[in-house]
Amino acid sequence: MKLGVNLDHIAVLREARRVNDPNLLMACFEANLAGANQITLHLREDRRHSDDEDIKNAIIHSNLPINLECSTSEDIINLALNLKPFRATIVPEKRQELTTEGGLNLKNKNLKNCIKKLQDKEIEVSLFIDPSKENIDLALELGANWVELHTGEYANISLMLNSNLSHTKYKIKELDKSRKELKDMLNGELIRLSEVASYANRFNLLVAAGHGLNYQNVSEIVKIKDIIELNIGQSIVARSVFVGLKNAIKEMRELIK
Repeated sequence: MKLGVNLDHIAVLREARRVNDPNLLMACFEANLAGANQITLHLREDRRHSDDEDIKNAIIHSNLPINLECSTSEDIINLALNLKPFRATIVPEKRQELTTEGGLNLKNKNLKNCIKKLQDKEIEVSLFIDPSKENIDLALELGANWVELHTGEYANISLMLNSNLSHTKYKIKELDKSRKELKDMLNGELIRLSEVASYANRFNLLVAAGHGLNYQNVSEIVKIKDIIELNIGQSIVARSVFVGLKNAIKEMRELIK
């Protein structure tokens, strides 16, 4: 299973003081030395962390392939067509959200045109989706090369069940349930992810997964044989504060082997 390391939170730290420290390109080099398989960067419409220059520098100078997460915004698609990342993962975007909160609306009329434009430039296209067989069917109709299954629901249930989150101000109110209920929900979410990944694999659609994965919950996702790549960011960068980025990535690599 491959590991894509999302380095957006390196840029978040940089933007807190706007002094180009920590340096995002240096983080790309560290990820390469640590054994990451690709770099994932999300270019948001408001450029709140990674910006155009970051994407350009990463594509030109990083030895690892760049997976560009982006919306269907015309200026960002045009930038991708010009810079030619290895892959474009199309994600939904709301300006107010802290992080991507759900999968794409695959019935967006502009989506098929964006996919064709990217593929015409030999850029692989992945669609970030909520895990359902209906979404796999739509992704196939759109001609995507990959889907990335949104693991946010699984991650949130796992946090409420296996951490102290329920005792903090970050408690997820809709998941404030008994341990038995949470265990049943977690098992159900794992079954859903496994069944959807298997269904996609039946049609030769490549399957990645990501969102909210961390050192405590990733082991169960790794067991799903039809998922061949994980994209993980926040938990790795958070861990790197204590052990360094290279060690944090190596620790995650060991967990997903």
